[in-house]
Amino acid sequence: MSTPSRSSLGKYGEDFACRYLQNMGYKLLARNFRCHRYGEIDLIVEKSGCISFIEVKTRASTRFGRPIEAVTPAKQRKIHRCAEYYLQCRGLLEQPPVLSFDVVEIIIESTAAISIRHWPHCF
Repeated sequence: MSTPSRSSLGKYGEDFACRYLQNMGYKLLARNFRCHRYGEIDLIVEKSGCISFIEVKTRASTRFGRPIEAVTPAKQRKIHRCAEYYLQCRGLLEQPPVLSFDVVEIIIESTAAISIRHWPHCF
């Protein structure tokens, strides 16, 4: 597998993570939800009454660290603020559901082997 561009690698990872989560019983609520001030949330899914805000990190190797390590405290704050905006837009701030902030990390090896790991409730 040749090394894809950064944007196509990210899109591939998001597509893969979305299918993976749906196969695990999650319902997709939104994809690439944008908030003008804080950026975007890759995937918003729901399972058993819990809404999960998912950051997907995809890498071609671990040479520069694991994908989850790229979800810095600053990125976490942006995702929290964007999640609050999502809840506000859906009228869910008064009685917010159970929330989870997760990371799905995907590592695509040069042999096309894919490693996926879901880190629920990690920030």
